[in-house]
Amino acid sequence: MPLKTHRLLTAALAGALAAGAVTAPALAGTAKTGPDAVPTPKLGWYKCYDYAECATVRLPLDYDNPRGATTEIAVLRVKAKNQAKKIGSLFVNPGGPGGSATQFALDAPNWLTDPLLQRFDVVGVDPRGIGASQNVRCFKSVKDQTAVLDLMNVPFPVTTAEEKAYVKGSQLLGKACSTTGRPLTGAASTAEVARDMDVIRRAVGDKKLNYLGFSYGSALGQYYANMFPSRFRALVVDGVLDPNAWVGNTRQIIDDRLHSSDGAYKALIEILKRCDKAGESKCVFAEGDPVKRFDAIAQSLKKKPLALPDGEGGTIQVTYAVFVGAILGALYQFDAGEQVTALADLVGDALRGGSTAALVTRVKDARASRAYDFPYDNGAEAGTTVICTDGRFPANAADWPRYADRRDAKAPYFGRSWGWIDSPCAHKTWTVRDEDAYTGPFTRRTAAPVLVVGSFWDPATNYRGAVSSSRLLPNSVLLSSNNWGHTAYGSGVCATTAIDTYLLTGKPPARGKVCTDAPQPFQTPVLTATSFLKKRPPIAAPLPDSILTPAKL
Repeated sequence: MPLKTHRLLTAALAGALAAGAVTAPALAGTAKTGPDAVPTPKLGWYKCYDYAECATVRLPLDYDNPRGATTEIAVLRVKAKNQAKKIGSLFVNPGGPGGSATQFALDAPNWLTDPLLQRFDVVGVDPRGIGASQNVRCFKSVKDQTAVLDLMNVPFPVTTAEEKAYVKGSQLLGKACSTTGRPLTGAASTAEVARDMDVIRRAVGDKKLNYLGFSYGSALGQYYANMFPSRFRALVVDGVLDPNAWVGNTRQIIDDRLHSSDGAYKALIEILKRCDKAGESKCVFAEGDPVKRFDAIAQSLKKKPLALPDGEGGTIQVTYAVFVGAILGALYQFDAGEQVTALADLVGDALRGGSTAALVTRVKDARASRAYDFPYDNGAEAGTTVICTDGRFPANAADWPRYADRRDAKAPYFGRSWGWIDSPCAHKTWTVRDEDAYTGPFTRRTAAPVLVVGSFWDPATNYRGAVSSSRLLPNSVLLSSNNWGHTAYGSGVCATTAIDTYLLTGKPPARGKVCTDAPQPFQTPVLTATSFLKKRPPIAAPLPDSILTPAKL
């Protein structure tokens, strides 16, 4: 699901901050395997992107054989504005899996608050196989890749024909990554990334890690906390995946192990109910019963896609899957209420024969399908590799239509949208394994507290994941937020300041703290559809961790 640029508030932080610069530890001399067996590498930093520094480092492909084959890992940092009072490095990860941490660190001046930019070097380490690191490549050519991924080129399959094609594509992708994609696909688990991060922590000169991870980055943070419980100073996970559920088992996979579809459906219905209560003066979709109107629109599109003239002599197809994918994308935003209802109103009006101009404008700015052309784009393979390597999955991809139906019955619309993400992971076709994958325990008592942050209405990382993860870690603090969208940082002063304060001082907020200052839907007079599209920023947060990014309207 990758986290990109947030709209953030700069939090005011008072008080003197006593933490000082940190230096690298001596190598644990007797270790023969694992990250401690790797000498601290010297990073050959060079200036890049005007204001950043870049480096690459070769690290063991297999930490059980630290002197064997290697893989190249990319690192980028944006140096602290106040080097004299620098606390250390802040490692960041945007999620995905498959998101580029180097790009996320490069963008830090746009989403991270100034107090953190002043006191930390912001460091992004691209996970192995991803971004600027040595890439996972499951196909010998773009031609071979296109032949497979074209079978999966819908937000999610709906018709029997689409399901048949998607299953075939899933099987072919799984086989390709288990053969051509080796050996990297067999050495790209989250545990390996945690080990890489521990070596690079030493390389940047930090005795202990400081970490801020979002979405899937919360899994990486929890892996690190449990694998190296005494090696971090401050560790924040925001938008939290339960690590036991992430590892999963067959029954959890069938029933939606992360409860993402449940969270998305809960958020959607709450928005529609609040829209009804707010009335037409504050919600553009409030006429009649918004819950019933929304379902009528969805069912109409399921029966027959909406064809819109594109103004260039052709048409644009708005299918049921495109509509649901776009609604899910809107639910990722801090202003999800306004985004969802404006979009539903545009589509509903078009179905009734009304104006389509505003909708066509939005569709043209979106990607209803994905083209796989030059250069080789490994996004599908990279994210899938992490999901399939970390988890346990049923045997046959052909069973996924049944699993998706089961999920959709419990969480309409989104059960299918989320339910097809891991179909290439069926273990009869995805046969490569990472023998060094970590599967727990996730209950270690850490030397420093872990800050676990959950949002009540998160449509991707269900709030219950933050609750269960905080219960697993004995020395953790749960911070809850009433914001809308995916993850809490930047949604309001309370959550942002609490996270900043912890990272700067090492002191977490009080246990049980709940932030209630985030903007809520329909608090101001309604905007027209046209003015809404002009005034609202484009979708910035990541969509689900799917094989193909769901189309956005």
